[in-house]
Amino acid sequence: MKIPKNPPDPSKDRVGIVTNPHKFKLVHEEAIKAEREGKYRHWDILRHLTPPQGLTSEEWWAGIKMHRVSRYKNVPLVDVKNSGHFVYNLTDSVLEELHKIDLGAGGSITFPEKIINSHTRDQYIVRSLIEESITSSQIEGAATTRSVAKEMIRSGRPPRDNSERMILNNFYTMQKIAEWKSQPLSWSLVQEIHRCITQDTLENPDGVGRFRNSSERVVVEEVGTGNILYTPPPANELAHRMEMMCDFANGKSSTHFIHPVIRAIILHFWLAYDHPFVDGNGRVARALFYWLILRSGYWLFEFISISEIILKATVKYGEAFLYTESDQNDLTYFIVHQIDVIKKSIESLYKYIEKKSKQLNAVDGLLKDGGGFNRRQEELLYHALRHPGAIYTIQAHKLSQRVAYDTARKDLLGLYENRYLEKEKRGKEFVFVAPSDLLERMNKNKK
Repeated sequence: MKIPKNPPDPSKDRVGIVTNPHKFKLVHEEAIKAEREGKYRHWDILRHLTPPQGLTSEEWWAGIKMHRVSRYKNVPLVDVKNSGHFVYNLTDSVLEELHKIDLGAGGSITFPEKIINSHTRDQYIVRSLIEESITSSQIEGAATTRSVAKEMIRSGRPPRDNSERMILNNFYTMQKIAEWKSQPLSWSLVQEIHRCITQDTLENPDGVGRFRNSSERVVVEEVGTGNILYTPPPANELAHRMEMMCDFANGKSSTHFIHPVIRAIILHFWLAYDHPFVDGNGRVARALFYWLILRSGYWLFEFISISEIILKATVKYGEAFLYTESDQNDLTYFIVHQIDVIKKSIESLYKYIEKKSKQLNAVDGLLKDGGGFNRRQEELLYHALRHPGAIYTIQAHKLSQRVAYDTARKDLLGLYENRYLEKEKRGKEFVFVAPSDLLERMNKNKK
């Protein structure tokens, strides 16, 4: 990921545009067209494109900036040079997506039945918690496969290395976010989130749960090259900056209405920009996004993972930060990127629900009038059909389905008693194993 080219000063070409009616009309039309198409281009992209006939690239850029600046709204976040506030504007495409998020993630019009059904919703929450904890940690360098990480979380075994500890910490933290959403944001809460996320993972254990000090040099480097992409504010400014951030998150410092989703996205950027901790800033930033979005009533976000989408294109994630910092603190680049991430996260959830529904319907067909098993057992049976030899424990089933130990025990024993699972003694505990002939057993019981 390279540092983008700084945009040219638009004021140099502005006079020539304003005094030329043809050029003024042309740049105005082009700016509106770009926004209508959902494009919010940085100069680093625009300079490689062919400008509209009659304009230079610099004039094209100046016209776009004139249109944007006229609609900027201020945010109380000040840049590292203390030279100006961050700003943003809402394009038509962003407003359209916000409307869809309002309806689908906070309202009651298009929600999926599976995640409001008390018999099935918990398994989707657990799926989201696991996915977010794994991918958010992988963004920050955790090196392990998804299958190994899922096995660790579901089985309850201790983490074997630092990467697994990062993931497990994130899993427990994301569970607590749903509880912390009732609290206003404060220094202590931000530090508690950091403590939960980084416990037993930092080279210097003293860095857990506290802001960095002046003797700790922290920079954002390009992975692989070590090139410095960004230097955060000095440590002696953090107390004031964190106070301002908390006021913003709690809605105390805004001079205008800020849509809750936009506020949560800006909070995500703010923590990452100020980089108050020696390590773990990215994970804390994404956790704060969830804290504010859930606090604002967008309940669907308990079931989605934004890091799952970010991990697929981490360069775009980094570019969104750099574009904002290099173009007069324009947060719109980061907002546009995150709105797209949210959109894809919701789409991913719906696809997952559709897939699982088809799977469970297939199991339903085999189990119809064949034992009266509950949804938890049917879910496990489908997994067992795809994974002969898979091992299930009471503790893992308890965690996956968010049920009491006795309930999990009855689920597994019920499947064993109907010969859908085998039971073996391993060490000091019994485990349940998926037989290789499970499909034949199910078909036999159906007859």
